[in-house]
Amino acid sequence: MKKKEDNFVCCGQHAVCERESLLAAASRDIEYYEDEELDRFRGRATDSFSDAETEEFREVLYTMRPDEVAGWIRSLTLREVPLPDGIRDEVLVFVEEQRGTL
Repeated sequence: MKKKEDNFVCCGQHAVCERESLLAAASRDIEYYEDEELDRFRGRATDSFSDAETEEFREVLYTMRPDEVAGWIRSLTLREVPLPDGIRDEVLVFVEEQRGTL
């Protein structure tokens, strides 16, 4: 018998698949990507970051392997650290490339 979740298909419209996010959130195991300093942004609005603060996120993004980006976004979500609006499109490109949808 097939489980209900076996029929799940990712819609591809989120930076991180909602199913993956839910599974990660259920475990609550937070993995850090040498980005502990970003925890100071916990609870900020996504549109409230300065260019310098956004650059801190960009530095982390460009020092990781593309296959780590989705995990990094899950980590930020679990830590309640929002992704600045100024880097959102770049992150989406990394995730889409990793999924092979570009």
